[in-house]
Amino acid sequence: MKQTNMRSLTHVSICIAMLAVSSYLSFPLPFLQAPITAQTIMVNVIALWLPRKQAMTTIGIYLMMGVIGFPVFAGGSSGIAALASPTGGFLIAFFISTCVISGLKQRLLKTMATYLGLTIGVGMPLIYLIGALWMSHVMKVNLATAFQLSVTPFILGDLLKCVIASGLVMRLERIFTMKYSLVMKEPYMR
Repeated sequence: MKQTNMRSLTHVSICIAMLAVSSYLSFPLPFLQAPITAQTIMVNVIALWLPRKQAMTTIGIYLMMGVIGFPVFAGGSSGIAALASPTGGFLIAFFISTCVISGLKQRLLKTMATYLGLTIGVGMPLIYLIGALWMSHVMKVNLATAFQLSVTPFILGDLLKCVIASGLVMRLERIFTMKYSLVMKEPYMR
């Protein structure tokens, strides 16, 4: 039991760190409201790889760290101001998307096609919708304008990020399944 808890804690901690690092891989472009980051890769990896409770804990702790001042959001930003900004809705959407993807994946086969379907067909549309709605509200623009500013320029890159995330999770599952099956087969040694 303790080994399982330690393994879960380790997975969550590593995922929080990787999500924070991925937000520093940020490329702001002058004509875009939101920077290009690697965050969506890690959000999708977390949602697909970790069990639902762990995935939600990971994103929740990441968001709390950012709100209390740790510079973990895109480009090293943090605080309530980052959540209240026009792009703050995307951060909130990360949590919701992770909750939905990780919940759905429990009932489906673990295949590349399933993972692509979940990330491209469910996760990214949720992130886009919530983020654009938030931006529309904060910037006082219509939803179509918010989509043009915060979604349209990112669609092709996000499709690629979904492929990368799904491929990473398939690889992680193979590695960990193989590693844990070998550990279980080893005889007990004193």
